[in-house]
Amino acid sequence: MRMVVDLTRCQGYAQCVFLAPEVFELHGDEALLYDPTIPDDQLERVRQAAAACPVQAILVGEEASIGAR
Repeated sequence: MRMVVDLTRCQGYAQCVFLAPEVFELHGDEALLYDPTIPDDQLERVRQAAAACPVQAILVGEEASIGAR
């Protein structure tokens, strides 16, 4: 499964880092690091992180494919 983070929308609230620390990492105060390929065992955590994002910057699965166009 893949995801896309719209880094122009991301405001560095870091909810994703708290909910899926094995997938997301905050580098410095605002730079978000992540791998667009979601490990199978982290999929539910990433979905929770996407739902919790205050600015809805995280797209998962089919949404990621549409958002990347």
